[in-house]
Amino acid sequence: MSGASDRLTDALYGLGWAAVKKLPEPVAVGLGRGIADTAWKRRGKGVLRLESNLARVVPDASPERLAELSRAGMRSYMRYWMESFRLPAWSARRVADSVEVREVHRLTDGLASGRGVVLALPHLANWDLAGVWVTRSLGVPFTTVAERLKPESLYDRFVAYRESLGMEVLPHTGGSAFGTLARRLRAGGLVCLVADRDLSASSGVEVQFFGEAARMPAGPAMLAQQTGALLLPATLWYDDTPVLKARIHPPVEVPETGTRAEKTAAMTQALADAFATGIAEHPEDWHMLQRLWLADLDQDRDRGRGRGQDRGQNQDQVTS
Repeated sequence: MSGASDRLTDALYGLGWAAVKKLPEPVAVGLGRGIADTAWKRRGKGVLRLESNLARVVPDASPERLAELSRAGMRSYMRYWMESFRLPAWSARRVADSVEVREVHRLTDGLASGRGVVLALPHLANWDLAGVWVTRSLGVPFTTVAERLKPESLYDRFVAYRESLGMEVLPHTGGSAFGTLARRLRAGGLVCLVADRDLSASSGVEVQFFGEAARMPAGPAMLAQQTGALLLPATLWYDDTPVLKARIHPPVEVPETGTRAEKTAAMTQALADAFATGIAEHPEDWHMLQRLWLADLDQDRDRGRGRGQDRGQNQDQVTS
């Protein structure tokens, strides 16, 4: 990304945080939907990738159904952004009224036990709003990890934004995030990780996801093993109401036998299975506009080598 493009990207996000939160809510909702529909009609690579991913989630969907899902998916994605831009201006009451969490006792009981909790979730609906609900409605601070974005000023904006909402944010690379997360858990704290896409070069765990091989981060399972923390999957979705819905799934237990790598693989597969349940129920709320399955990543690398370069993963979307 060029310097001029970096500055433009940073400026656009800065404008979003400064301006969108001041708009009347119906105007913001209409703006988000209009942007989503325009992006969907242009059929850019993010939309095409979303449809390709959804084709694995809903394998019997017709082309017309996939188009409907991708359009709904772009609207859901822009709802995430419009809500997130406005979150700093929301009152504690507004946050409490905007989130409904099922089986929340699994989280609160785990924290009350003092053993620490790793809450792992996919890119479904609005994970930032869910996080604000945890800090404001439950009164529980937590630590998370963010992808180091380009330009650096944009990454700094995201860190400042999330820290203003009560989250401790660590960079995914360039630091000792794992050690800090482990210390927070050993002290009985909460760690929240978006964990359906591996950002590492080599440490991800291969899982079966909707019948095909994908790679997901090993961190949640490794943290639970090393610290004794409870590992809880969570899934989110929107329905026809303004309320964000969430479910805390049963804990992923550490297997009694096997090597550390075998235990990590089994636990990560269990997370993938829980994520798949939520994604299959609400595919239009899964904001995955990047390559995820190994077949797609390998195909992209092959194309890159054919041009004399390895493109790796494309940054189509800002992620947590």
